[in-house]
Amino acid sequence: MEYPKDPYISIHYRKYLGLDKILSAQHLRSADLEKPAHDEMLFIVIHQIYELWFKQIIHELDSVSKMFKNDYLDENNIATAVSRLDRVLVIMNILLEQIKVIETIKPMDFLEFRNYLFPASGFQSFQFRKVEVMLGLPSDQRITYNNLPYHSPFTDEEKRELDSIEQSGTLVTELIAWLERTPFLKFNEYSFLKVYKEAVNKMIGKEQDAIRQSQYLTEQEKEMRLAMVGNTSNYFASIFDEEAHNKLIAEGKLRFSYKATLAALFIKLYRDEPILQVPNQLLERLLDIEELLTAWRYRHAQMVLRTLGRKIGTGGSSGYDYLAKTAEKHHIFYDLYNLSTMMIPKEDLPELPKELKDKLSFTFTVK
Repeated sequence: MEYPKDPYISIHYRKYLGLDKILSAQHLRSADLEKPAHDEMLFIVIHQIYELWFKQIIHELDSVSKMFKNDYLDENNIATAVSRLDRVLVIMNILLEQIKVIETIKPMDFLEFRNYLFPASGFQSFQFRKVEVMLGLPSDQRITYNNLPYHSPFTDEEKRELDSIEQSGTLVTELIAWLERTPFLKFNEYSFLKVYKEAVNKMIGKEQDAIRQSQYLTEQEKEMRLAMVGNTSNYFASIFDEEAHNKLIAEGKLRFSYKATLAALFIKLYRDEPILQVPNQLLERLLDIEELLTAWRYRHAQMVLRTLGRKIGTGGSSGYDYLAKTAEKHHIFYDLYNLSTMMIPKEDLPELPKELKDKLSFTFTVK
């Protein structure tokens, strides 16, 4: 679009937004085939809106990613990243709500034009795949159909772009590198891992004592609950044993490095300390994005089931079954979810040394 070079020369609303192109981009195949289907207009418009929102999400994620690519991330940039991820979350909520609009197309009305869509499919949305790659969904953990690579529907240029994003660093890999630079895990004589392990042992001991002293449980029930509570060798094994943690990474069950996991845990446990509040918000926003993405996948699958039942997808997938599996399996920030397993009550949280606490606060002196 050509604009006047002088910023003070007026421009018309219609030209600025490119409305001539946007509003003439709805071509109904049913009309071209002289079998007009009323609901095809809505079907096209809603998917075009999705693609516009995907474009905005990519714009926001790209800006956040660039902030993290430096070895030093300014504290103000973390707040900006949180703000832009908040915008992504608002957009994703809109994407979720838009499914209600699609569901106003009833099954028989959709069937009036569905046969004209083959072999087009949402699986061919390059922008949605780009969002997944930018966030950090690994290509080797994707569920595909027809045994074809996930990027098979795209042009060579698009494939190269997806590969480039994955190789240059996704939000997951950049987050790991940022967490690994956390400086507070060891401070003078203080060792976060040491005091945390003592706190976990204390917490487990209290739970075990409460079970043993219960007057409402049988001996068999006590044994069962004691086994469930376990000790530091089960739920906490990966945080107390770096070798065990690295084994889980090799098995594809974890992605965060050992140091990054310790740092994220430290941030979550001491999130009320002033300097850790914004980093904690960042971790929370990424979990929010994961949840909304999963919710959108699930609602999309339910919408397809409601509209098409068990019919195959227009792109050749198994339809509902394929979409439901992606909702179940396609997770990106599962290491952050895993931190909830390692939480301890506030009453058991070890006090930080004063000097370290001062470092994590906004302190000043009056002369």
